[in-house]
Amino acid sequence: MSPQRPLRADAARNRARIMATAHEQITEHGAGVSMERIAAASGVAVGTLYKHFPNKTDLVNAVIAASFAPVADDAEDSLRRAGQGAPAMEELTGFLTRLMDTVAHNQAVKAAAHALNTDHAVHPAMRDLEARVTSALGQLLRAAQAQGELRTDCTVDDLYLVLSTFPTDQAPAARVRWLALVLTGLIAR
Repeated sequence: MSPQRPLRADAARNRARIMATAHEQITEHGAGVSMERIAAASGVAVGTLYKHFPNKTDLVNAVIAASFAPVADDAEDSLRRAGQGAPAMEELTGFLTRLMDTVAHNQAVKAAAHALNTDHAVHPAMRDLEARVTSALGQLLRAAQAQGELRTDCTVDDLYLVLSTFPTDQAPAARVRWLALVLTGLIAR
């Protein structure tokens, strides 16, 4: 197999424009948005879109992975702050709050969040991102447990269950209240 050649400058610009537009369209309308609509909004021909992304699944997976990368960064940043002395439970709560708000406003991240820890996360980039989030959350969870703030029987799977039930269709105040109620059940007594 020969190494992949870098894209020409115009092809790279087209790909970047397609990704940006697809991100906007999927964020706003969800993964059901048509390839034709994305191509038109990108200002490229449908054939150009298919040249970069042979099928819609490839495009949606690329957008979802790109949209979810900041979530993995946030999980690792939360873990880093906890390692520097910030209370781990505060960092965990902050991460979940930010993720819930992001999921409420971004259909691409919502799709990624719902794919976590399931067979749906098959795209290699999503597997890597999921591994980063799982590792950071696991370490953050263990730190909160060691600090006596989180139930000792709480697992990363429990956090994914919380994540999968985010009330993203609710108003911000209702989402905050929901998370406070749910976290009450996870706090060590």
